[in-house]
Amino acid sequence: MTKTSPSISAFFPCYNEQENIEKLVRKTEEVLESLTDDHEIIIVNDGSVDGTAQIADSLAEEISSVKVVHHKTNSGYGAALQSGFEAASKELIFYTDGDGQFDVGELKDILPLIEDCDIVSCYRLKRQEGTIRKINAYCWGVLVNFVFHMKLRDIDCAFKLYRARVFENMPMKSTGALIDTEVLARASRRGFKIVQHGVHHYPRTAGAPTGASPAVILRAFKELFILRKDILSS
Repeated sequence: MTKTSPSISAFFPCYNEQENIEKLVRKTEEVLESLTDDHEIIIVNDGSVDGTAQIADSLAEEISSVKVVHHKTNSGYGAALQSGFEAASKELIFYTDGDGQFDVGELKDILPLIEDCDIVSCYRLKRQEGTIRKINAYCWGVLVNFVFHMKLRDIDCAFKLYRARVFENMPMKSTGALIDTEVLARASRRGFKIVQHGVHHYPRTAGAPTGASPAVILRAFKELFILRKDILSS
């Protein structure tokens, strides 16, 4: 693909991803260099207690396009995404998780779609997770689609591309797993166009997942209850 004019910010929320982050950053740098002359990569270290912070800082020293945002303590997935959105300075904002379960090369496939919309919200073609987690995700998706009057597949899929203007004057209050729902619901209610596209999902090869922990799930339901009226009135 020839280089295109939009500038791109790519960021990754990371919590204890020392075994994954370097490979992801280097692959992303390679992909972005093939797509645009103006890009940046942001690593959001959400209070990791392994070597993630040191590796991130080392990558930032080596690669000029890389910068790092550090949270002193683990603040939650939503807080990490908020930091990434706030730190992004380019026309388009792409994010995926730091666990390496997506092929960042598929950004090449979804980039053309943004020409006719404001958000490309991807869905996993085949989720590489256990049965219980798949059931939980399905039920959660049905619930939040119903509550916020949306028809989106795989709302929490961590492979999304946004126009930066989506976030202009947008409050983001979720610091937990509700964040994807909050952003998409607020954007939908403001009239931004959302296009959906399938991407491949791969098993985690290193590190430990945290998204299915009871604490994370409870926090998501708590935020849904607290923020529902605020989001619907936006």
